[in-house]
Amino acid sequence: MAAATTNGSNDDIRTRPQQSPLASQRAKQDGAPSDENRKGQFGGYFTLGYKEGFTQWWANVPAAAAEHAVLSYIPYLRKPPTHIQTGSAPPSANGSTMSVHDTAEKEADPVRTDSTADPFGPRQWRSQMVKLPGKNRALNEFSVERLEEAQDQNLVMLHGYGAGLGFFYRNFEGLSRVPGWKIYALDLLGMGRSSRPPFRVHSKDRQKSITEAENWFVDAIEDWRVQKNIDQFTLLGHSLGGYMAVAYSLKYPGHLNKLILASPVGIPEDPYAVNAAMPDPSDSTLTNEFSQDQQVTVGQSNVEISEAAKSTGDKNNFLNARSKAEKSALDSGQKAPAAPRKPLPKWFTYLWDANISPFSIVRWSGPLGPRFVSGWTSRRFSHLPPDEAQALHTYAYSLFKQRGSGEYALAYILAPGAFARSPLIRRIQGVGRQMITPNGSTTSSVAVARQRRESGIPVVFCYGESDWMDIGGGYAAEQKMNEEKERILRSASAEERQNDRGAAKCLIIKKAGHHVYLDGWEEFNEVMRQEMEDVSRQKTNH
Repeated sequence: MAAATTNGSNDDIRTRPQQSPLASQRAKQDGAPSDENRKGQFGGYFTLGYKEGFTQWWANVPAAAAEHAVLSYIPYLRKPPTHIQTGSAPPSANGSTMSVHDTAEKEADPVRTDSTADPFGPRQWRSQMVKLPGKNRALNEFSVERLEEAQDQNLVMLHGYGAGLGFFYRNFEGLSRVPGWKIYALDLLGMGRSSRPPFRVHSKDRQKSITEAENWFVDAIEDWRVQKNIDQFTLLGHSLGGYMAVAYSLKYPGHLNKLILASPVGIPEDPYAVNAAMPDPSDSTLTNEFSQDQQVTVGQSNVEISEAAKSTGDKNNFLNARSKAEKSALDSGQKAPAAPRKPLPKWFTYLWDANISPFSIVRWSGPLGPRFVSGWTSRRFSHLPPDEAQALHTYAYSLFKQRGSGEYALAYILAPGAFARSPLIRRIQGVGRQMITPNGSTTSSVAVARQRRESGIPVVFCYGESDWMDIGGGYAAEQKMNEEKERILRSASAEERQNDRGAAKCLIIKKAGHHVYLDGWEEFNEVMRQEMEDVSRQKTNH
């Protein structure tokens, strides 16, 4: 198994936000007819036929059934446990929340795989809803634990925007091989099969409204941790889940052993705030999530990163995109690129700022909903076997059509084009450096007197080599965190320097795009196991 790339001899990855052209672009270069010419302007985007789309809409598969079908592809787990406390019926035309049923018949018994059928067993798999304080607040949880051995480590996994824990179906088995670990995957509040309370932001102040939107998610994660009586854990977040993982570490310090950010959204500054020519916006914005063909992405690899590029950083200026774009063009014998078009169409910006989510359109479209969703799923899962791709398409549609809730936070957190309104690059250096008290409170003078500063935590930034997310933002964050560590340790005692655990590094997974855990799942799982084993060693040494 190839290890994730952390260094190399060229600066290709660091100087561009996206690696490979689309299949349609290659076809045009080769003179082949494009999908647009063969199928019309939108035929290539919405691959599902009208008749098949209507059939799926009419079938109205419940979210619980769709999640169960996806988890059935977990190796050695033929019949995954699936509670039906939420998502057991199609969404109702009335009401605004996903109801949580507390009756025993809605719960699921744990499933155990023994060592005769499971070479890495025995293991126990569980699906349940974890109720939180407050009205209609509960998180959907899927977990796996190793039996007949001591468990002292926990991994918590957070999905991205609008997704669900089922997207990690290729990771559960591989990650649960590590001795001493229990794996949890959560649906974020208001997403997946977690409860969907109405999302509201009350503050009129810009920064306070951003913080309020972040807290809506991270408070639920903290409430879950308290309910599960987990003190220390390793946190993995993908995309929006990565953003929330950082926000959680800043608000609730002292509980993380390690933070792993898989293609996190929201790190760099918005490049369009800089008065300089930029690469074509289609190469660095959210549009690639819907247009990038994963069959192309996972079929090629040319990771190239220079040590010189790593040492310079990007000074929070989107990797000095203008100069690098010009250099790339000159190296290929082309003219330097002109000033870019507006990154996203005006209608998209209007809908975003009006807080009309893509899932609202799916819900409003009725029988056309499955066809619209196929425009994303047909590209996102094009590298998977057809039966798995179909199961994920059905799962995605079953989640997208649920009543809107957490999705409405996006417009408060991100500007159109997936750049954060409060970029993490401005605060990432505070991860693992917050003041904490033994009980987490700072309300009394006694508590303040007993405060201590965190001694740093390891942070891993993980990207796919063809990631549409800005990889340079990860390197800039790595540099900023390491500089903060150096600053703090200058005045630290010998004991404090010895006990400091702060570290940051950036890893690149080959043949993977934004959904690095799924596109390059084998290498990603291997990298994760190494990081988990490192946590176990650190605990043994201390």
